[in-house]
Amino acid sequence: MSVTAYLGSIFYLTDDPAVVKAPDCYRYWPDGMLVCKDGMITAVGPRDEVEKTLPEAAEIIDHSGSLIIPGFIDTHIHFPQLDMIASFGEQLLDWLERYTFPEEAKFADPAHAKECADFFLDELLRNGTTTALVYGTVHKQSVDALFEEALARNMRLITGKALMDRNVPEAVRDTTAESSDKDNRELIERWHGKGRLGYAITPRFAPACSDEQLTLAGKLLREQPEVLMHTHLSENVSEIDWVKDLYPTAKDYLDVYDRFGLLTNQSVFAHCVHLEGQEFQRMAERGAAISYCPTSNLFLGSGLFNMKEAEKYGVDVGLGTDVGAGTSFSLLQTMNEAYKVCHLRGHKLDAFKSFYLATLGGAKVLNMAGKVGSLEVGKEADFLVLDMHATPLLSRRLKHANTVEETLFVLSMLGDDRTISHTYVAGVCQHRKS
Repeated sequence: MSVTAYLGSIFYLTDDPAVVKAPDCYRYWPDGMLVCKDGMITAVGPRDEVEKTLPEAAEIIDHSGSLIIPGFIDTHIHFPQLDMIASFGEQLLDWLERYTFPEEAKFADPAHAKECADFFLDELLRNGTTTALVYGTVHKQSVDALFEEALARNMRLITGKALMDRNVPEAVRDTTAESSDKDNRELIERWHGKGRLGYAITPRFAPACSDEQLTLAGKLLREQPEVLMHTHLSENVSEIDWVKDLYPTAKDYLDVYDRFGLLTNQSVFAHCVHLEGQEFQRMAERGAAISYCPTSNLFLGSGLFNMKEAEKYGVDVGLGTDVGAGTSFSLLQTMNEAYKVCHLRGHKLDAFKSFYLATLGGAKVLNMAGKVGSLEVGKEADFLVLDMHATPLLSRRLKHANTVEETLFVLSMLGDDRTISHTYVAGVCQHRKS
C-alpha cells in the first residue's frame, strides 16, 4: 500500500490530564501532517518537519482548516436497542420490560439482525466512532451479524452475546447456563482476533443471570485472558435494591460480580452511578474500568456519576453513549452532557479530559491503548477530520477561540454528527460527509 499524508491541524492526548497536567498531556500542531502506510501511523508532527521525510510517491490529502483527532471510542452501547432510542417515560427496570426486551426478541431473526447491524455501524462511523464495546442480544445470530458487518468495515469492535437465564421473558432468555457457555465458546473461536475484532463475555446484569451462569462466565474469563467482561453495575436505585434481595450476604453490588471471578483487569462496568468509596477502591486494585454514560443516566433518571471520586481512586474511565437509553450516537454530544453532570457534582470537566475520555481513556478501558486512542507512531490509523464550519454557530464561535483548549471545549458543547467531516478506519475513509 502506498504512503498517504494528511494535512491539517492535529491534536491528540498522550496521558490522562487528571494525572499529567497540560501541556504535557497532549500534542498539538496547528499546521500538521499525519502519515499512514498499511493502516498504521508512520509519522506525525509539524508539517514542515514531517514533509521532508516523505517519499516522492506519497499521496497528499489536504484537510487544511480542519482538525484531525483520533477516532472516538464508545465503551458501552447496545446494538439491538437501535430502534427504541427515545422511548418515553420509564426508569431502568420498567424500561427494560416495556421497551427493551420486546425489541431484543426481534433479533432471533438473522435478517433483522443483519439489517440493523449494517445501519448501526454506519451510524457509528457517521458520528466518528471507530472503536466500540457493544452489547448483542441473547441470540448468537445477532452477534454473528454484527461481527460480519464490522469485519467488512475493518473496525476495531468488541461484542458478545448477552447472558440472561432468569428473571427475563422467555424470548430473550438462555435455555440453560450450559447452552450460553457453549455459545460463548463457539463465538470466541469464530470471531475473537479475526481482523480487528474482539470478544466480550456479557452478563446482562446480576439479576438476570443465575449463579451457575455467572460461575461459568467467570471460569471462561479466567481461561481467556485476552477477552473482556462487559456488564452493568449500580445504575439505578431499584436495581441495587433488587440485587440486595437476591444476594443478602454480599457486601455490595460489586461484591456479587467479585464472588464469581468477574472483577478483574478485563472487566468493564457500565454506569456505576451509585458506587461507594470502597467499591471504587476495589475496582482500582483489580484494574477494572468504568464506562461513564451521561445521556443515558440522565434520560432514565438514574443519577449523576461521580467522576471526581473515580479519579481520586485511580479507576480508568471512558465514555459510553449507551444507545438506546442514551440519546445520541455522538460522543461530542456525550461530552456535552458529561460536562453538565460533572458541573452538578461540583467538578469542572475540562476539554482535555473530555477528549481523553472519548479517545485514549476509552482505549485504556478496553485494554487497547497500545493500538488505538492517539495518533502516535506505530498505532493503527483510526482518525477523524472535524469540520470547524459544520454549522454557522460553530463557525462563528470558533473565530473567537484563542487556545486549543477553548476550541476543544466549543467543539464538545456545539459539535455533533455534522462536525464529523471524514472518518478513517485503519487508514481507509469509511465515512465522508456529503
